[in-house]
Amino acid sequence: MTPSLAQPSMDWNAIDTVFLDMDGTLLDLNFDNHFWREHVPVRYAERLGLSLAEAKADLLPRYARIEGTLEWYCVDHWSRELGLDIALLKQEVDHLITVHPHVMDFLEALAALGKRRVLVTNAHQKAIALKMERTPLAGHLERIICAHDLGTPKEAPGFWDQVQALEPFDLDRTLFVDDSTSVLVAARAYGFRQLLMVLKPDSRAPARQAGDFPAVQDFAELLPGMRVRPLPG
Repeated sequence: MTPSLAQPSMDWNAIDTVFLDMDGTLLDLNFDNHFWREHVPVRYAERLGLSLAEAKADLLPRYARIEGTLEWYCVDHWSRELGLDIALLKQEVDHLITVHPHVMDFLEALAALGKRRVLVTNAHQKAIALKMERTPLAGHLERIICAHDLGTPKEAPGFWDQVQALEPFDLDRTLFVDDSTSVLVAARAYGFRQLLMVLKPDSRAPARQAGDFPAVQDFAELLPGMRVRPLPG
């Protein structure tokens, strides 16, 4: 296990609310990575009569050009751009949608401590709906906030002002957990005092470097401090 540069030390008495990212944080990013890098190119190649290599050569730069924008996360945008039913294609590989180890233990421990659990995600509404259907997450969250409903991604200035209007929170007493460095940097610039990075968003990829953010690879690392033992498995 690759050590982070800043080990987490949470004072749960100083936290009222926990904002949680979805893809890569609570859910294994392997689903999304496989979908966009492998499954969509296959279907795109079939539609246009291209080789798989040609399809990837076309698609990957198109992804990169709008990375971090709301359109990058938008199911409807890519359906229009590629001439594919992206929501339907996601269902073809939805067996890959899985919750990271010990996430459910962590969410239950938060509830036991009386913390408010709020999902804050850039994922499109259709992607959220599919993942809530395929996982037990929905029953362990007090609220879901979707960036598409706000019209701006988490990386953008003004995002957290809109969240504050919907879900008032104390910057000093709110923990925000995400796997994206750019999202965490934006949150820190807004004034979040308590941030946590997930270092292994994709179970099939190497762990990332934490930089100067407190970080975990597995939510089991937080459970001892919450006086909760993880369930087997």
